[in-house]
Amino acid sequence: MFRYCKTLMLGLWLAAVASPASALEVGEPAPDFALPGSDGQTHRLADYRGKQAVVLAWFPKAYTSGCTIECKSLAENGHLIREYDVAYFMASVDPLDKNIGFAESTGADFPLLSDEDKSVARAYGVLHPLGFARRHTVYIGKDGRVLKIDTDVKPATSAEDMAATLGELGVERRAGTEPR
Repeated sequence: MFRYCKTLMLGLWLAAVASPASALEVGEPAPDFALPGSDGQTHRLADYRGKQAVVLAWFPKAYTSGCTIECKSLAENGHLIREYDVAYFMASVDPLDKNIGFAESTGADFPLLSDEDKSVARAYGVLHPLGFARRHTVYIGKDGRVLKIDTDVKPATSAEDMAATLGELGVERRAGTEPR
């Protein structure tokens, strides 16, 4: 009996881990959020609606290898993303003070958002059963609707990939920038 229960529990755990909790679908309105950023500001999705596209790059945990690589990619190649009329953020369920230190240590010149109560991660379908955010990037149009959910983020090329995706999605370029 014990072996059966152990096998059943392992199977349920693997199913939970393997299947993304993606309640969010392309074309749907993105859940609103108001999250504190490493820049000392509170960032609200509603502030960008009708004005600018938004990219929300969820990451599992500050100071881990993959997350450090991803954050440095965005910091070092952010100029590629800024060619588009977009506000972009990395977000995790880490405490704000941890994200502030992480932003400083990686040279992030964009805000890292902190969702300590995990409500926004849950609303976006990125909360892993073990309590951290999955590495997913959500692209949100000017109209507030989800344009794309990237579940196959490559940390080392995240900035280049993000810029390419913005181009593919037809996000407006900033005035004075030429296509690559």
